[in-house]
Amino acid sequence: MRTIMLLALTALLAGCATEAERSAQAQRDVDEMVRVYGPACQRLGYQSDSNQWRDCVLRMDTKNNTERYPATMSCFGHPGFTQCTTF
Repeated sequence: MRTIMLLALTALLAGCATEAERSAQAQRDVDEMVRVYGPACQRLGYQSDSNQWRDCVLRMDTKNNTERYPATMSCFGHPGFTQCTTF
């Protein structure tokens, strides 16, 4: 019993990320966006490392994520009382 509790506590603590780990992951995400979309934004005529170029990179990433993970809406109920969820 003690072993199971120790393993459960270890698993729970292993799932927690520190602020430094979250920051490092965010930086890796930004680096990946720049690597993937940066050259395309330059070909579209935006000067590298300008605010317009950064906006282009963010818009392209957002567009790609929206197309990859479309939202689905599900509604149920009757007229006058309808419950809708989006996921």
